[in-house]
Amino acid sequence: MSKSISETSRRKKEHIELCLTDDVAFKSKTNGFDKYDFIHNAITEVDISEISFQTKLFFRKINFPFLISCMTGGTEEAEQINSRLAVIAEELKIPIGVGSQRQALENKEYHNSYKVIRKTAKSVPVLGNIGAAQLVQSKNLKDILTLIEMLEADAFVVHLNPLQELLQENGEPYFSGLLTKIEKLVKISKVPIIVKEVGSGISKEAAKKLLNIGVKGIDVAGAGGTSWAGVELLRNKSNQKEFWDWGLPTSYCIKEIYPLKKKYNFTLIGSGGINSSDDIAKAFALGTDLIASARIILQ
Repeated sequence: MSKSISETSRRKKEHIELCLTDDVAFKSKTNGFDKYDFIHNAITEVDISEISFQTKLFFRKINFPFLISCMTGGTEEAEQINSRLAVIAEELKIPIGVGSQRQALENKEYHNSYKVIRKTAKSVPVLGNIGAAQLVQSKNLKDILTLIEMLEADAFVVHLNPLQELLQENGEPYFSGLLTKIEKLVKISKVPIIVKEVGSGISKEAAKKLLNIGVKGIDVAGAGGTSWAGVELLRNKSNQKEFWDWGLPTSYCIKEIYPLKKKYNFTLIGSGGINSSDDIAKAFALGTDLIASARIILQ
């Protein structure tokens, strides 16, 4: 006898199925790293055996500055995916994010699809996650704090997805008071708050506003990887393509936000179509502290 499935869980299942393909990639816009190249240094004095990638993320040691980005949760399929990803995170000693915990606010049916990450990845940073629209709708933010506790999260991500909510069938593009709500969450949360986009990028001006209210991490999640506009257009079986490639390229976002580190103490995370070691190297050269990928890891 099959379980009844909520609208949120059904949508998450469809998101997984679509993101297992490359159909949701940006079509004409790249992440921008192809515009950069390295200057060869023939007289290097680096001893490669002395290079270490070990660092810290919010007081926990990690072996590599690489984050398995927030992907899924809230469906039967998500529990197996998150379990397998958590095994890899623990083995490699790298941080891992959980997908939107929106479903966990609705009922307890799939709570284990989120909890399995901390159960499996016990020694690495684990990041919780909720959408901006759900944050705005929260009356006193106590429900958001329960999500952090449920996951035993080391940090909590608020993801910004105005375009996705606009194009999503039955989406919730209601963001009035968002910055105020993020500021309140920063003040009452016992863990650092990270803000990320989902594929359209974060500008320097937007990053300044977030850092001024105490946000401790900016994940640029720029254009060039997965188009969540594309995901929703495919789900809607829409012929509209105008917003498929909307957004700021990942490399541009990193380059613009990096100078803010002179004034603010925060972690800069580079994500958005980072699918190769070449992209990773260029992202670090432009100033990111940490790299994150999602769809290529899922695949």
